[in-house]
Amino acid sequence: MKLLIVGANGTIGKAVVEEMKDTAEIIQASRSNSTIQVDITSTASIQHMFEEVGEIDALVCTAGAAHFGTVEELTPELNRIAVESKLLGQVNLVLLGLPYIRDKGSITLITGILMDDPIVKGASSAMANGGVRAFVTSSAIELPRGIRINSVSPNMLEESKEKYGPFFEGYEPVPAQRVALAFRKSILGAQTGQSYTAY
Repeated sequence: MKLLIVGANGTIGKAVVEEMKDTAEIIQASRSNSTIQVDITSTASIQHMFEEVGEIDALVCTAGAAHFGTVEELTPELNRIAVESKLLGQVNLVLLGLPYIRDKGSITLITGILMDDPIVKGASSAMANGGVRAFVTSSAIELPRGIRINSVSPNMLEESKEKYGPFFEGYEPVPAQRVALAFRKSILGAQTGQSYTAY
């Protein structure tokens, strides 16, 4: 199995690489310090990545940025960070990547707990997460050639508690390895159109 992981240098990306390393030939892509360079906010960069990588059996995305701030402070420009990265960036990976995914392949995108359990300053992130989940649910019924698509919705990570803990008061963090198991389920399983939670 040839597996492309976009966002492979992040905390979740590294955990997915570790989880899948004995099961798949892994191609790591991220914005910097990776075998393949890609900026998911640029369709040209995404297209170049797929042309460089060629055919794959599975696509995973663990990347996507968003601005954290109150709605009162949120501007269209700051909101655009989540729109162009977490939402459109992932959708464009699917749209441009479909021709490169082999029959009966799989796609796994990332969302997050905020779309279901909101926090102060998390509206922009929640918006993007919910949009990705809706796209996954809807596109699953019409993807060609038996290709499956799912998303993984993680809680705050244990590994990120020091940085993000003040945003997530009262949340029980999860280890990145547990989140990686949800990605494994999506990659190697048979379901499609699902949102796998790792809470």
